[in-house]
Amino acid sequence: MILIASKIKDRVPSNFSRKFLHIMIGNFIFVIPFFTLTIFPLSFPFFVASPFILVTFLFSPLSPVDLSRKIIGLAEITDRGHRYGLVLYAFSYSVLALVFSSKPYIIAAGVLPMAYGDAAASLFGQKFGRHKYHISSLKSVEGSIAMFATCLSGFLACLLFFSFLYSFSILIFALASLGTAIVATVCEALTPRGFDNLTVPLFSAMVFLLLMGAL
Repeated sequence: MILIASKIKDRVPSNFSRKFLHIMIGNFIFVIPFFTLTIFPLSFPFFVASPFILVTFLFSPLSPVDLSRKIIGLAEITDRGHRYGLVLYAFSYSVLALVFSSKPYIIAAGVLPMAYGDAAASLFGQKFGRHKYHISSLKSVEGSIAMFATCLSGFLACLLFFSFLYSFSILIFALASLGTAIVATVCEALTPRGFDNLTVPLFSAMVFLLLMGAL
């Protein structure tokens, strides 16, 4: 995915390749249910996700070594967004994979808003955003609407997928999805640029978990 993103970065609109990488990495949640191995006693999904914390850190400004010449594509993709965004994204992903490996739909509730929702907000806001607002950073109403709509539709698609694998109430899942989509949209609007890679996944997963238990 990194290779593909680096190849298309000069042929697509600015920021698209980084969001493409976000989305493709986010799709990992759909294979988590098929890996149940645990090691010491950490889960296999955690071992897959956590190395990306180190990989993305080595291309951040805090890196003790300069690897930009080794894998230019990833360095350039990172530079087009917040310099620490991918590191925080990998960290959030790893935390969710560690804590909720037995309940992948909880991981999905955290990852999907960042993978698909944030990408839609950014790309749609750049192209169609006419009504701007500034809280912690510059956003657009159109981008926030795209964020909410994509999060909700993504959750409902997950509902269809995970309903074949796990037993839960369809109505409760749908209502929890609606509440989580609202929270994810608010988090994306309130969080400073780049740090939404941390707040959106973690808050979304937490709210989804609470709503699933409370409804």
